[in-house]
Amino acid sequence: MRGDGLSRRKRDVRPDEGRPARAHGQGTGEGLQPGGGVSMDPITNLEQLVEQLRTAPSRRVVIAAGQDPHSLEAAARAVGEGIARITLVGDRLRIGKLCSEMSLDPDSFTIVDEPDPLRAGALAVAQVRDGQADVLMKGLIGTADYMRLILDKDQGLLPISRVLSHVTVAEFPVGKLEPRRLLFLADVAIIPHPDRESMIQITGYCTAAARSFGIERPRVALLTASEKVSGRMPATVQADEIARMCAADELADRIGPADVAGPISLDLALSAEACAIKGYGGPVGGRADVLVFPNIEAGNVFYKTATRLAGARVAAVVVGAAAPCILTSRADSEESKFLSIAMGCRLAE
Repeated sequence: MRGDGLSRRKRDVRPDEGRPARAHGQGTGEGLQPGGGVSMDPITNLEQLVEQLRTAPSRRVVIAAGQDPHSLEAAARAVGEGIARITLVGDRLRIGKLCSEMSLDPDSFTIVDEPDPLRAGALAVAQVRDGQADVLMKGLIGTADYMRLILDKDQGLLPISRVLSHVTVAEFPVGKLEPRRLLFLADVAIIPHPDRESMIQITGYCTAAARSFGIERPRVALLTASEKVSGRMPATVQADEIARMCAADELADRIGPADVAGPISLDLALSAEACAIKGYGGPVGGRADVLVFPNIEAGNVFYKTATRLAGARVAAVVVGAAAPCILTSRADSEESKFLSIAMGCRLAE
């Protein structure tokens, strides 16, 4: 099922088992508080995340339209690793057939029979809304239908005045990023052109996620093409406005403890050498933990470049709703889907 180096420590898990901002140049998912997080050493690779989850109370993950082979494989791995309890809402007969074909044990899951994908999605959302599940995951249901169910004003999961955002955590091969650390990225999949309010919420989501991984004071880069403010590049103006608000402690209750730099270019956010050459100082330069992109085009291109050319391993979760919501692409690997389950379980703590 994998050759990625993550150790497989099997456990008998039954379905019913129980678990002020500062700026240089300088929101959260429901349950992710801006100043919150867990007290621990920072997680620097995704294996450490899985190791920590093995010893924590397992979270309840419900998969909408669970008759999807890739989601089933990732779910079985999460159960086998002891990090999650899985409920599959979907076509019981199809799920049983897939489990037989894939040599999976259907008794390791709780199965709610609903062959229709849209109704299965509604039932899965209801489980989260009613407190029966901690994390929602997309199975064999259309992305548009999945998102509509989450966003439904009466029966969905989005609190008033909140925006949804897609937060990715990326682990690069050893030697690609120094000092070695995880990078938190947003938004690469949901908000095409975030305005200032959306950008503030996105930043808060990212800092809360980083703190849940043990980074007590995340270094945030509000990325643009240049570190210079120019009216010809509106993204630099917006980044500068947010940075100034952070510097004035106007966003401390929304972003939490963080060092926020913007506008800042990608090379200055990640390369100490580039900072030395250009004379760029401050706590974020060359050491950013969080990359907030000016628009979806920049974020999506970076994401695909990182995974396809740089060998990055990634996990991703939609945040801003009443619970973490996993939205993976058909092209994502089983490993990425498993790691996204792990990330969702961590953010649900």
